[in-house]
Amino acid sequence: MDKPLKKCPLGIQTFEKVIEEDLLYVDKTQYIYSLVQNYKYVFFNRPRRFGKSLLVSTLRSYFAGKKELFKGLAIDSLEKEWAEYPVFHLDFNGVNFTDLGALEETIQNFLDDSEKKYGIKSEKKQFGLRFYDILEAAHDKTGKRAVVLVDEYDKPLLDVINTDKVVQVTEGNAVTIEDNNREILKGFYSVFKLADKHLQFVLLTGVTKFSQVSVFSGFNQPNDISYDSRYDALCGISQDELLMVFKD
Repeated sequence: MDKPLKKCPLGIQTFEKVIEEDLLYVDKTQYIYSLVQNYKYVFFNRPRRFGKSLLVSTLRSYFAGKKELFKGLAIDSLEKEWAEYPVFHLDFNGVNFTDLGALEETIQNFLDDSEKKYGIKSEKKQFGLRFYDILEAAHDKTGKRAVVLVDEYDKPLLDVINTDKVVQVTEGNAVTIEDNNREILKGFYSVFKLADKHLQFVLLTGVTKFSQVSVFSGFNQPNDISYDSRYDALCGISQDELLMVFKD
């Protein structure tokens, strides 16, 4: 009797759901293992709908030590430790950043939830400094350095680029929402340099090349693997994968 075909996970971007519902999955875990072994700070850009969110979700499950989800995949025979790390996932998808205050609210909610999870309340006002306190607390509490995964890091800028909206930063001082969002992100991402000793791995995904947007000037530039031939097939489907996985 022929083996039934697996369903394609159309529109599903959660690795755990793909595996638990036995949906079709193109195994990318050999690239993921190589990535985390070779780099600490990583930037990766691809067009929208290219699988970046599924990649982030897979990394989240991996760093959470969910070994059972990876049974039979390439990484199953590569990884020996399966340690559990504190994972922080910041997803800028699904937010309309043309709304004034949307970026501040998104980061505020992320920090509030993270503080609650690790039982702290930072007295710092700046987003980056608050996040540092959270990363330090997570490291102290778990004994493991933290993992930070940022999906669509550039959406808060792309949504408002070349718009005329202004933000009242202080009395009598107005700036465009684009400049405002850029400065907020720059301050937030600067935590990665400050908190280096508390970090195990950092990934930022987006659709634009980071060097064209000065939001990473506050910390050492991440390794851009977007055009690294070793990771060409990290997202998307190669010709070999198409012929092998989708043969039926």
